[in-house]
Amino acid sequence: MAVSAPEVTQLLVAWGQGDQAARDSLIPLVYQELRRLAHRYMTGERPGHTLQTTALVNEAYLRLVDCRRVRWQNRAHFFAVSANLMRRILVDFARSRHYLKRGAGAHPVSLDENLDLSPQKSARLVAIDEALDALAAFDPRKSKVVELKFFGGLTADEIAEVLQVSPQTVLRDWKLARSWLLREMKRA
Repeated sequence: MAVSAPEVTQLLVAWGQGDQAARDSLIPLVYQELRRLAHRYMTGERPGHTLQTTALVNEAYLRLVDCRRVRWQNRAHFFAVSANLMRRILVDFARSRHYLKRGAGAHPVSLDENLDLSPQKSARLVAIDEALDALAAFDPRKSKVVELKFFGGLTADEIAEVLQVSPQTVLRDWKLARSWLLREMKRA
């Protein structure tokens, strides 16, 4: 069932204003996209990982439902927040499993357009998360661009919409942030 972005945006705005029926109508409409995001995260996880795609979607859903008074801007904003929540869930999970900090012993990470990480993903995920936090300390927008593109799978146009900048700015930020992160990851 194809759902228009304006329809999703209308439901998000209504939900942000406290309409619980809008929230209940929204979730079935966005569930497949949430699964796609979760699957993107889980694809690179080690075999036998105890957290499965459905569990990641469910945990993200529980946190989304708990988001009170969010002023949803649009569909892209919703998926950006969802991607951030999934990142947080996986990083928290990795840290709870006592994975190495700062990527010690991990192999270099490729920050390509796709989320393509080896079986040591959990340690790398923590290292990437820490590098993104360091980037955010001095350039929050570039950090957000990486998060939305690398983790959320959003296009340059969607990221531009979320961040309210031009797609060219997003592409420039992505290029600079990617170079900075690659340098940081080599230092770790």
